[in-house]
Amino acid sequence: MSGVSGVVRVLLVDDHPVVRRGLRAMVDDLPEVEAVGEAADGAAALRLLDGLDRGAWPDVVLMDLQMGDGMHGVEATRRITALPDPPAVLILTTYSTDADILAAVEAGATGYLLKDADPEDVVGAVRAAARGETVLAPPVAARLLGRVRAGRPTLSPREREILGLLAEGLANKQISRRLFISEATVKTHLVHIYDKLDVDSRTAAIAAGLAGGLIRPV
Repeated sequence: MSGVSGVVRVLLVDDHPVVRRGLRAMVDDLPEVEAVGEAADGAAALRLLDGLDRGAWPDVVLMDLQMGDGMHGVEATRRITALPDPPAVLILTTYSTDADILAAVEAGATGYLLKDADPEDVVGAVRAAARGETVLAPPVAARLLGRVRAGRPTLSPREREILGLLAEGLANKQISRRLFISEATVKTHLVHIYDKLDVDSRTAAIAAGLAGGLIRPV
């Protein structure tokens, strides 16, 4: 999936200028790898992609997850992978909870790396993602494997979203307004969440979600 003459084109998305500068320096120092742009959040990345001609279209988007008040990496990944001829999205983040990993993979990310990875591993992952391969950092792969082996309950993206809003202290009516769904739909999701987590209260659901890594502490 690499560009013309085997050059791998990369779009860098991170809200920290120092991190972007370091990634840019790493990419610029590599043969047959080219940075086609930088963005500080997901929305900026989408705008940049919208303005690129096909000759500069990236093969890989190197994406952070949490980016301040801007569009986060999961939502950006979901939108990017829905584009015609989408680039591969490779997550590069400090977050390694089950909730983050699953959300990114379900959004369409082809790989998930941690920022403490060696530069050589990041470079190898970028090249592998450009070839259409899935790349997971060893700790991430171990967490996913452990999750499968443990048979932990799996919530849908919407159910995890609602559980996260419960953890923020939102009432059903507030959740319905936030997600633009009816209160009845919220209650239906809660019934499913309680059943999957084998709990019977909001507090127990939040505790189970935190213990199982389904949501992050607020």
